[in-house]
Parts: sequence; structure tokens; C-alpha cells
Amino acid sequence: MSPPSIKPPRAGTTKFDAVPLLDLHRQYRKIREEILTAIERVCSSQQFILGVEVEALEHAITAFTGAGAAVGCASGTDALWLALVAAGIRPGDEVITTPFSFFASASAIMRAGARPVFVDIDPLTFNLDAACVAAKLRQGGAFKVRALLPVHLYGQCAEMDALQRVADEFRLTIVEDAAQAMGAVWREKRAGALGSAAAFSFYPTKNLSAYGEAGLLTVRTPLLAEQARRLRNHGSSRRYFHEEIGWNSRMDAIQAAVLRVKLPHIEEWNRQRRERAAVYDRLLLAAGLASAGDDSPIHLPETDPQAQHVFHQYVVRARRRDELRTFLTGRMIGTEVYYPVPLHRQPCFAYLGYGEGDLPRSERAAREVLALPMFPELSEAEQSWVVESMAEFYS
Repeated sequence: MSPPSIKPPRAGTTKFDAVPLLDLHRQYRKIREEILTAIERVCSSQQFILGVEVEALEHAITAFTGAGAAVGCASGTDALWLALVAAGIRPGDEVITTPFSFFASASAIMRAGARPVFVDIDPLTFNLDAACVAAKLRQGGAFKVRALLPVHLYGQCAEMDALQRVADEFRLTIVEDAAQAMGAVWREKRAGALGSAAAFSFYPTKNLSAYGEAGLLTVRTPLLAEQARRLRNHGSSRRYFHEEIGWNSRMDAIQAAVLRVKLPHIEEWNRQRRERAAVYDRLLLAAGLASAGDDSPIHLPETDPQAQHVFHQYVVRARRRDELRTFLTGRMIGTEVYYPVPLHRQPCFAYLGYGEGDLPRSERAAREVLALPMFPELSEAEQSWVVESMAEFYS
């Protein structure tokens, strides 16, 4: 098959001094007055930790996700740990997860006293592959696997039907890492209501973002929520009495107030992200950069027909990825690699015994993926400049 024909940039294209990967200033300008009013409300109350703001956010996200309950905490990383422990993970257990994710997906397993077991990804969606999970479990051996931790990577839910069948067969609990997936949908259920528990991050770069660190977990039952609330507060349900060993992971009220302002906008912002993704698809195809052939320099992201993607990131596979990124950086076009080193190849997990080539799909993805600028306020003219810069690189 002959290589695709790359079309040169069009004459008269708008050029930009810079196109950022993410620009939060544009969002802030639209909601500034609401944000300042919410912060003033907290300052006037002088109630800065937990309290009515956090409780109101928990109720709102419970309703939004369709989960049984929600528990605010200090970060997405803490939310993962709390979700695992609330779901029954104990020291000595093993938890299957993906190696192609942010570090917290695995470090939270360790923090719960369990051992991560890495299984390879679906090469199209980059999410945990249910067939690989089933094959790993059927190998038998001395596994003490108690749970699956699928990551809804880049804002697309993992293939939850297939993963649930595996979980049912092997009597495993599913804990969702939904850190990048607020508002994402699998069939007609939202992320956060697909497993026994789920973890969200509100880090400032997320689709629903705080103005600092914050996280939240959703759980299926009030009993799990009660335990999570103890664990986030030093294992205590009443002051100075500690039923178990917990942690200081309380959400602060200002972050909750900010999130309460933003939550009503999340559906519209996610819709705009899907529109921006469709524009990228169209422009990359029109430029001849993407095609069905393996020799195409760019491979577009794939969305499962059962999923409603929220495009926390718009991530392509790119030939000569590092050279392309250097070229775009020279034009002040923001890009990022999520993630350059799969977790099974991180030095801190060397003791698990994985070697190069053990999880080849994840390793290949780490060599090829590139995130392009993506945020609701991104203009089509900016996207055109990004794509035409890419076309110039490959021409």
C-alpha cells in the first residue's frame, strides 16, 4: 500500500503565536463572578474544612452520576485509596489494573496493602482489555486477585460489559478509576455508577476542576460511604474516637464551592470537547494525515459505540512522535505524552518482575501517543493551525 498523500498547508491560514494544550483563563473569564461569589460565601461562613459546601457537592455528584453515595476527599489519589479500601481490598490481596495510566492507579493499590497485577490494553481505546484480563486469571497459579481497577482513560469508559462478565466469573469487585471521566457514559450509565466504587480527580487540569487539589469517590451503598467518611477523617466518626486507622483526607470547603459552580456546566463543556474532537478528526482526514492504513502517519482516537467519550484528552498515535512534538513545540503548540513509561516498566515496580516486551501493546502506545490541544474554548482556527503544522512536518 502506498503512503497517504499529505496535503500542504492552505494559503491564507491563520497563524497563531501559540496554541496551549490547555487554557483555563478562558473558562475563568466566563464564570469569574460566580466563582468569586462562591469563595466569598465560604470566607464569610468561616467553615473551611468539610461542612455544608462539601455535603452539598456530594449530594449533587451522587445525583449526577447515579451512584449510591459520594464522599469528598483531598485528592484523586486519596479517592482511589479510599475506594479500594471501602470496596474491601486488604493487605495481601492482588488487584488487576492497566499499566497504561497515571502512577496513582497503581500506587493506590500499594497504599491499600495490595499488589498490582498489570494486564495489557486494547490497542484501539487504550483501556484495559477484558480478554487479556480473563486470560491472566485463567492461568491460575497463586493469584489472590480480589478486584479489577479499570481506568477510563482520556475520558472514555473501559469496556464495562466484558469486564463485568469477567468479574462475575471470578467473583471480583470492580473499582473504577474515573479520574479523567466525569460525565462519561457507558451505555446509559455514567462513570462512577458502574462498579462497587469509583474515584474522581478534580485536579486543575481535569474536565471538572478545582482551584487546587480535591477528589471524590462514589460508592454503591451507604455502608461503604460511612466507612469512607471515617477513613478520610483519621478513621474517626466522632471527634477523638477512632474506630480504625485512617488518614487526613478531608476536602476543603473552597474547593467544594468552586466545584459546585462548575458542575452545572460540565455537560456543555463535555459536549464542546466532543465537538472539538470531531473537528480534529475531520481536519486530520482532510489533510491526508489519517487513513485506515497502517502506514498513515497519524491514527485517530477510537470511541467504542457503547461509550460517550468526554475527551479529557484528544490523543492520537503519531509516527515519529518525538520529532513531531519537537516541531510543534517550536511553533508554541502545546502537546503532551500520556504516558511515556508504562507502569510495569517504572523502576519502583521492578520487584514485580515485569520485563520489556511483557505487555507489548502498552509499550507501543507509550512510544506513539501524543495529546493535542483540547479544551472547550479551543477555536477551530487554532485547531486548523495545529493540523496544518502537523501536515507541514510530515510533508
